[in-house]
Amino acid sequence: MKCANRSRADYDNLGIIHHKRLPLKTATQAVFLFPPPIGVVIEDLFQQSIMFTPWAAIIASTTVAFPLMYQSVKLGFQSVDIDIEDAARVDGGNKVKVFLFVSLPLTLPSVISGLIMSFARALGEFGATLMFAGNIPGKTQTAPTAIYVAMESGNMSLAWSFVLSMVIISFLMLLLSNFVQKKP
Repeated sequence: MKCANRSRADYDNLGIIHHKRLPLKTATQAVFLFPPPIGVVIEDLFQQSIMFTPWAAIIASTTVAFPLMYQSVKLGFQSVDIDIEDAARVDGGNKVKVFLFVSLPLTLPSVISGLIMSFARALGEFGATLMFAGNIPGKTQTAPTAIYVAMESGNMSLAWSFVLSMVIISFLMLLLSNFVQKKP
């Protein structure tokens, strides 16, 4: 699909740029992003550095999973028939009402699917999370880093139980995503 102007295409590409980069590279860039001045503001707000905290794990996972959400929502909004939105405007709907009562409900399956797929992607994030949040048991340890630690320590039964639980959760997420997409 071609965009009407070049700046729009460049803007759209910003949303999927992380697909082209490794998660570890993204985390490395985040590490360099959070020193002053941004890091100082965050330290003032949270009274501690963001690095190696649960917030860092959330930021890393969200950053890596965002392109899935972006693509799904973008495709959902592109699929809305402009004639339906125009009809709502003719009937007296302003921009906010058309968005809330026409466009958003029509794209809701895409939004939900994007959330599900992003969550599944974030669940399996390893590199960026390890780099930015570390692996502190009970604080920043995620399922992938717990699998890594269990395998390194030779506790294969624990590692396989984590793997099995993640496969089951991912499978259920895919089923839910397919169910949401098939609903009329």
